[in-house]
Amino acid sequence: MAPADARAEQWRSRRARRLAGLGWVRREDRADGTPVRFVADELLVLDDHFATARQAFAEQGFTARDIVEEGDVPDGFRRVRLPGLDVARAARRVRVQAEAAGDTRVAAGPNHVFVSTPFEHAGPYGPPRPAAPGHLTVRDREVPEVEVLVLDTAVWLDSPLPKDRYVAEDLGPGADAGVDEDAVRDGDVGHANFVAGVLLTRSPRVRPRVMGIVDTFGVCRETDLIAGLGQAYDHQIINLSLGGYTLDDRPPPLLTAALSGLLGSGDRVLVAAAGNDGQHDRPFWPAAFAGTSVSWRRRVIAVAAHDGRRISGWSNTGTWITLAAPGADVTSTFVHQDGFEDGWATWSGTSFAAPFVAAAIADALPGAGSARLAAEEVIAGASRRYGRYAGLA
Repeated sequence: MAPADARAEQWRSRRARRLAGLGWVRREDRADGTPVRFVADELLVLDDHFATARQAFAEQGFTARDIVEEGDVPDGFRRVRLPGLDVARAARRVRVQAEAAGDTRVAAGPNHVFVSTPFEHAGPYGPPRPAAPGHLTVRDREVPEVEVLVLDTAVWLDSPLPKDRYVAEDLGPGADAGVDEDAVRDGDVGHANFVAGVLLTRSPRVRPRVMGIVDTFGVCRETDLIAGLGQAYDHQIINLSLGGYTLDDRPPPLLTAALSGLLGSGDRVLVAAAGNDGQHDRPFWPAAFAGTSVSWRRRVIAVAAHDGRRISGWSNTGTWITLAAPGADVTSTFVHQDGFEDGWATWSGTSFAAPFVAAAIADALPGAGSARLAAEEVIAGASRRYGRYAGLA
């Protein structure tokens, strides 16, 4: 095993152990080894099929008194918790009966756990590596500013990011706040800093607005993501460098409803990372909405990563990919911490290809007149080919 491969494998093993320590996360693996993660004991179900859900609970030995209803879900949904529930079994039971009754919607699903996209596999190189300082674009006060909403980890304050160039909704901890060193080395703390830095190295127009919804383990619940998307209505461009897989590869029901409201009207586009598991046929959500039949699918730009010559072998691909962008050995702002004294790092992942595209859309926005038209302009102008995908160089 090459040194870089050994380092990456050690990193993945350490991260897997840390995630395994989160008692509220459950994992179901497919035959190909790719995981579906979800919140233990919780089921999200459409109101219309709650009676079927109660039957599914009864089949597992639960009574009506065992059901605890949680909040934080849109109208038309129930979020229920039953300690010891086999969530996957209950979800499939509700879905089968709903489909038999002619309802084509995904009637039930877990409260999925999504991860920042370097989590499982940030390219063949593992975690971020220290790099020499790079260069941010110079802000021209005569150029119209475009705000890009970044739903990600919180921002680490001790960073090369100029404080007048971004807005943080949920400021991250300072260097003395007790975040363990592994979280810094692995990039759980600093992921948003890196994404924001890509935006600022690519465009003088962009003002990142970072909202922390991902914790220092690099994970968030579907309901956390929904809460963040609820704050996105005032933004035309949203960057999501996170995602995950679902039971039976069906769209996550709660996320589907939230994005239908967000992207089904108004002038908004969602730029989403394709994931880093090297999967070639498995939908990675929310990016994979770009390949579905939903009316707003063209508002989702699914971004794979290339290395300058070809699609990176670790980048997810599929018929749902919209564009490829640089994602291998990207240099951007990170954190000032042991080993990263200059505060810059080199890292790989579709996490960092996505903001490359978001920055291009922001640059095109004033001239295009709308986010939708700006996205179409960027896609149409992607003249380079990386395998079967058009891409930005």
